Amino acid sequence: MSRRGRVTVGVLVGIFLLFTLLGWGVNAWTDWLWFDEVEYTQVFTSVLVTRLLLFAAVGLAMALLVGGNLWLAYRLRPTLRPHSPEQVSLERYRMVLSPRLGTWIAVVGVLVGLFAGLSAQSRWSQWMLFRNSQDFGVVDPEFGVDISFYVFEYPFLRYLLGLAFTAVVLSVIGALAMHYIYGGVRLQGIGDRMTTAARAHLTTLVALFVLLKAVAYVLDRRGMLLEYNEQANIYGAGYADINALLPAKEILAYISIVVAIAIVVFSNAVMRNLVWPGISLALLGISAVAIGGIYPWAVQTFEVNPSLRDKEAEFIERGIVATRDAFGLADTMMTPYPATNLTPPESLVGDETVVGNIRLLDPQLVSETYTQLQQVRGFYDFGTKLDIDRYVVDGERQDYVVGMREINYGELTEQQSNWLNRHTVFTHGYGMVAAPANRVVCGGQPYFVSGFLGDQTQEACSSRTEEIPVEQPRVYYGEQMDGTDYAIVGSPGDSNVEFDRPTDSGGEQYYTYTGSGGVEIGSFGRKLLYAIKEQETNFLLSEAVNENSKLLYIRNPRDRVEKVAPFLTLDGDPYPAVIDGRIQWIVDGYTTSATYPYSERVNLQVETADELTGQGTFVLARENVNYLRNSVKATVDAYDGTVRLYEFDDNDPVLKAWNAAFGGDLVTPKAEMPTELLEHFRYPADLFKVQRNLLARYHVTNPAEFFSGQDFWEVPNVPDAPDTGVKQPPYYLMTQLPEQDEPRFQLTSAVTPFGRQNLAALISGSYVGGEPVLQVLELPDQTAISGPVQVHQRMTNNASIRQQLNLLSSNQAQVQYGNLLSLPFGNGMLYVEPVYVKSNQTNAYPLLQRVLLSYGDGGSYVVLANSVEDGIQQLIEQGQEAGGQQPPPGEGEGEGEGEEPGATPTPTPTATPSPTGTPGVLTPELAAAAAEVDAAIEEVRQAQTAGDFQRYGEALARLDAAMTAFQQAQQAAASAGTGG
Repeated sequence: MSRRGRVTVGVLVGIFLLFTLLGWGVNAWTDWLWFDEVEYTQVFTSVLVTRLLLFAAVGLAMALLVGGNLWLAYRLRPTLRPHSPEQVSLERYRMVLSPRLGTWIAVVGVLVGLFAGLSAQSRWSQWMLFRNSQDFGVVDPEFGVDISFYVFEYPFLRYLLGLAFTAVVLSVIGALAMHYIYGGVRLQGIGDRMTTAARAHLTTLVALFVLLKAVAYVLDRRGMLLEYNEQANIYGAGYADINALLPAKEILAYISIVVAIAIVVFSNAVMRNLVWPGISLALLGISAVAIGGIYPWAVQTFEVNPSLRDKEAEFIERGIVATRDAFGLADTMMTPYPATNLTPPESLVGDETVVGNIRLLDPQLVSETYTQLQQVRGFYDFGTKLDIDRYVVDGERQDYVVGMREINYGELTEQQSNWLNRHTVFTHGYGMVAAPANRVVCGGQPYFVSGFLGDQTQEACSSRTEEIPVEQPRVYYGEQMDGTDYAIVGSPGDSNVEFDRPTDSGGEQYYTYTGSGGVEIGSFGRKLLYAIKEQETNFLLSEAVNENSKLLYIRNPRDRVEKVAPFLTLDGDPYPAVIDGRIQWIVDGYTTSATYPYSERVNLQVETADELTGQGTFVLARENVNYLRNSVKATVDAYDGTVRLYEFDDNDPVLKAWNAAFGGDLVTPKAEMPTELLEHFRYPADLFKVQRNLLARYHVTNPAEFFSGQDFWEVPNVPDAPDTGVKQPPYYLMTQLPEQDEPRFQLTSAVTPFGRQNLAALISGSYVGGEPVLQVLELPDQTAISGPVQVHQRMTNNASIRQQLNLLSSNQAQVQYGNLLSLPFGNGMLYVEPVYVKSNQTNAYPLLQRVLLSYGDGGSYVVLANSVEDGIQQLIEQGQEAGGQQPPPGEGEGEGEGEEPGATPTPTPTATPSPTGTPGVLTPELAAAAAEVDAAIEEVRQAQTAGDFQRYGEALARLDAAMTAFQQAQQAAASAGTGG
């Protein structure tokens, strides 16, 4: 290459390195400033220093090992090389290498060290856990070793072993190449084709490789407790593994040591050739196949498989115990629930504990309603799913559906989306909007009690005062904000005026941020720094950025916690709560491990997927774990972005190890947690899903029954769309289940027997005294209680109900179903499902119009009512009319999906015929009632066409009253012998 070419290449390489280092430096500097803002610089420095040390230590070690062996091979080259065509052809390579051999060896060593260092720095988490190992106080059932060895030490030891294998293999390859080039190893010629020095060098490396294999066999013995046992369908070593493979690996470890010694001795001291070492390696390979493969296979085939259940019973029990311990299932309360009562009890009326707290608002459906009724400006948004929390208002604890009025940057107009408006004007949302979960007003709307915009006059459908007062309602940090939505705030004056909220007169009020959050960017250096980071020259050119400016970025609360605590796996559903007058985002953090012996390994993304995944909840990463703890509750202040990590599980060794790794004060001790914050904690959804799915199998603790699998459960599909295969999500309720002393805010899910649709159990998760409690209400195996899918089908296929649902839906509107709630009551099961109606008009939103209720087996007593109270009364009346007996199977059901196979549909005696075309002689009362029904139907149609939701709700109420009056008139006429 010419001198000009070399200069050009050098310049290009220099430019590449400059921009690479510049980018790395900018990111590191801005990260430091961000961590300094949130006061977690120990996380930044600890991770950075650990990564640099691992990069340097491992990279240097690999470079020295590989480079040293290359240098040693060169030093052991023969002084005189025989003359042969082979050596003549190699001479040109020697001429290239020899003048700058040190440089070439250094280049190879640096490249090997660079890649090894890059690999090592990514293992910073394993190293930190390795250094700060904490005892579990539990030992594995085979070796009696504390679980901490597997969780903290085993992964890093495995990595080091792999690193050693790589170093030896690269050294063998490099040394062999060097010996060949310099004549220590020959492929042609007469006599010994390897010099004594070359043979000693290479055989020593091969012996070292075999010794490492002996170490691998020792670690493999421990690793067997983590592998999947296909025969028993459970994780951990089984009968053949323990009784055949385990001793085989021990024997192979000893054989490997003997072979390593034989290779060195016979190659260099006794035979001084490679025949016996080659035979030794061949014998090691044969032993590995025979002892480590054939023998365990024979034990499995001829001894275990013929009596698999009995042989694997002990190891299945190990898996059951370990899985229940690792996922927090060991203390699950198993409560038998008879569910023998199929008749609605009169005690349903007036019950405030269960019936009075029934949640009617579905957070997924009413998000559109919140947006349309409380949006005020087009760029405000409440997201695709709201949250549920509980508050004490007027001395009564009640669950509320809450949503944050946030800025949706995707809804800004073209004019609003310019850089100045997007980043300096539209900086924040305003208010947490809440409505009681069990109340609707004004034709099916939520009854809003908080989150009002300033002093605006409230609608008649809302509270006149803030029932959940917030001292600082502005939302600078929220779920709707992604990584590009930074805000420049804190600059008073006309140069940077932030839109705050609409005023009562229809104008706009502005605001200047005064919070402690944000990175100061007033100096030229900071402006230049962030101009490079964001690739935006306005940081330098715009007058909106001045000496008082602050930059708010990483504004999604989940992202902030993830950056502060990179060792945590975060729940996909953060939720807001008002704590001491401020809005705080609460994020559940999990500590995990994938090396808990005998515990089942699950994929978090798969196990937490359901109807809500990605619709208002974050999708978890495809992380395989076999240990999971909700060890941390994190908060993010919605105004200033302050992040706090609170210890929630003070017995978790993994959290203790991480806390020690970051100086011992990373998390606030549980005892110092604010009481008001503790009152707003709720059982985390993703943890509950994982535990629920595992309890579907691991509620069976008898090894023989577990092996047969006949008592396994499964999570039902979404009731109104079972063919989609999407699982029904759990739901939060404020209720009191059997064996509970008082109402709890709990996460609940129904499960069905595997492959069937009847109800098997209800699983709930709640907090009692700040401690998590899992409870399972288990129904008898012979129960006749239907599961969610069956109940929904039977309710909606009832002839009378289907007729009314058809009236609710039309070409101008559609019926939507809310959460189907399963509520145990009076030794029976009450099902409640809200029915919403949404017009097809533009900007329409769902309104709660009816409530489906069922009691008993899911098809005996069903009603479609205006309210829960009316539905309960109708259910009791149905029970009384039936004389306390269960109606005949199929009564009240129409044809179609949901009928039991072979059932003969029987028309319900309460089915209301169409008022038009009624046969027989009409009394004046019956004729008037029929005319009123016709008028009400016409009013419903006109309201649908006009898209007037308030009128539509009133028309539906009128239609329902008219249908009731018509039915009463019809019965009166029939009893008099003159009616149809």
